Amino acid sequence: MLDCGGRVRRNMKKKIQYSSAPSRVGKAIETSVKVKDFLPPPEDLIDEEENIKVTIQLSKKSISFFKKNAVRQGIPYQRMIKKVLDLYADAYSKK
Repeated sequence: MLDCGGRVRRNMKKKIQYSSAPSRVGKAIETSVKVKDFLPPPEDLIDEEENIKVTIQLSKKSISFFKKNAVRQGIPYQRMIKKVLDLYADAYSKK
């Protein structure tokens, strides 16, 4: 019984001929436009923000709402609550 590696080695020796590529591919490469890199470096993507842990009592209705929506979004419900509070604070601190 041949193992998978032996079969792969035989197929890897075959040379691929690219001369049969359609001519429109070459034209697309010639007419392409280089786009400037607009993404910030990774160190600029991290929010350096001081977090403080607090204990708070919320209604069962509120927690159920955030938990249900957090599951849909695939994020922790605490992060959603934090974002709501941050948006509220930002909105009223500008006034």
